[in-house]
Amino acid sequence: MIDFFIKVKQQKAQNLPFVLYRKPNNIKLIGFFQNNDHLYFAENFEETGFVFAPFQGSQMILIPRNQSVKWETLVPSSDENNALDFIDSKDIQAKEHFEGLVQKGIDAIAKGTLKKVVVSREEIVNVSNFDLVSIFEKLIQNYPTAFCYCWFHPKIGLWMGASPERLLKANSDTFYTMSLAGTQKIQPSKEVVWEKKEIEEQQFVTDFILNNLKDLTSEVAVSSPYTAQAGTLAHIKTDIEGVINEHSSLKEVVSVLHPTPAVCGLPKEVAKNFILENEGYDREYYTGFLGELNKKGFNTGEIKSDLYVNLRCMQIKEDSKRAITHAHLYVGCGITKDSVPENEWKESVNKSATMKQVL
Repeated sequence: MIDFFIKVKQQKAQNLPFVLYRKPNNIKLIGFFQNNDHLYFAENFEETGFVFAPFQGSQMILIPRNQSVKWETLVPSSDENNALDFIDSKDIQAKEHFEGLVQKGIDAIAKGTLKKVVVSREEIVNVSNFDLVSIFEKLIQNYPTAFCYCWFHPKIGLWMGASPERLLKANSDTFYTMSLAGTQKIQPSKEVVWEKKEIEEQQFVTDFILNNLKDLTSEVAVSSPYTAQAGTLAHIKTDIEGVINEHSSLKEVVSVLHPTPAVCGLPKEVAKNFILENEGYDREYYTGFLGELNKKGFNTGEIKSDLYVNLRCMQIKEDSKRAITHAHLYVGCGITKDSVPENEWKESVNKSATMKQVL
């Protein structure tokens, strides 16, 4: 573990790209360390490596396997509980802006323009004595059931996150994905109960995935919705799996799924345009996707891809002139006809606590 993080610090000091990641419920920590600072791209999804894709646009950045050194180590066990209680924000202006954005979404749904839209906001936190390694260690300890990562490229920036949502797992011709929506903070010794608004929101996502994959896949099986935990938050989740048709490609399946209604809305293009016109900031890689692309199985030789939605994430920006590090946190909420602006603000604050507790 010590040698692994020494390698991380050396790579960062040399300003060379790398990615560290730990899959959900896994004890293995993996690192790809690129041997140059070139920008590579995943163009046809036949490449092998780690892909990092934005919310919109076609520049899907690749850390290629054949241009990188791979390191692995085991995540140390920890009994420490670092979770914090609810963190409130006193930024009244941000609260008013976000609630106004939510109301715009509700109004658009009332007019019939949209069925659902996911709106988000950016929260900037000053971080003193920023240390990449210690923060990433907290991340993987606090969120054992999430996909935890730290991604860096000198020409793009530094991103970290703990995502509860898998976009797609493909193994040869089989695939697995999930429908995830609805959020509430877990209360000790209190049963999680879902309201009609949250159940409908999650069903929108499930229906979208099934309807849009039907021409590309077959033998699709769907689980019943159930409650899944991600840190101190609970979500409604449905598992979906099946077979990718012979005439279909991995890139086609990903392009149909991304962005899902869980991060964008319905209809997809109308919701995306609403987001771009009204949010007031650039999401960049927040609500994009990332993960292993065309990894060869060690024992079986099968080609596997494992991609996650970039949720519960932050971008780290250093102000060298003022010797201050800023963490840009990104959080969003799904808006339906039954949404209440103040409740959505509270949900967004709960979500921002996911990242704040590791800073």
